[in-house]
Amino acid sequence: MSKAFTRESDHDEEDDGPSLAALPAGTKNYITPAGYTRLRDELMALIDVERPKVVEIVHWAASNGDRSENGDYIYGKKRLREIDRRIRFLTQRLEIAEVSDPSVHFGGDQVFFGATVTYVQADGVQRSIRIMGVDEADSLIGEVSWISPIARTLLKSHVGDVLKLVSPQGVQEVEVLAVNYPAPAAVRTENSPA
Repeated sequence: MSKAFTRESDHDEEDDGPSLAALPAGTKNYITPAGYTRLRDELMALIDVERPKVVEIVHWAASNGDRSENGDYIYGKKRLREIDRRIRFLTQRLEIAEVSDPSVHFGGDQVFFGATVTYVQADGVQRSIRIMGVDEADSLIGEVSWISPIARTLLKSHVGDVLKLVSPQGVQEVEVLAVNYPAPAAVRTENSPA
């Protein structure tokens, strides 16, 4: 069989990359404006900068002859597949994204998407989390996805509410101590003073 009809290497078996995170049925993929911008900027950088560079390298490497032992060609093709997989993922996520600006709730005491919530557990441990979109939450800095168990428990509650959080450790009570939202961005119009 010709090499043209086989995979370049047998250990290159990869899946289609990250799958879309499961969202509850009938819900939207909420994301903050900053998160949407970050994903869109990454997508544009991949399409306009990264991919053309790698295509050029692969083209150059392919012109050097034997592709089976050409490291630049093999690595370039692998990197190109990774880039294309990420482009598909980002495109799908941006298509289903529902941008929701949490600053519209600034000053409120009810928990909605984008809120930073401080709560205390029954054992006295106090925590603060920020409820974010599935594609932007970073647990290392205290952000959780709005579909996480703690976020779903807290959503629509008010300061002072005592809630039951179902977790792998069992059911525990949490009390909402504070709810904060980012301040709205100052919007200037043509007629506003400088």
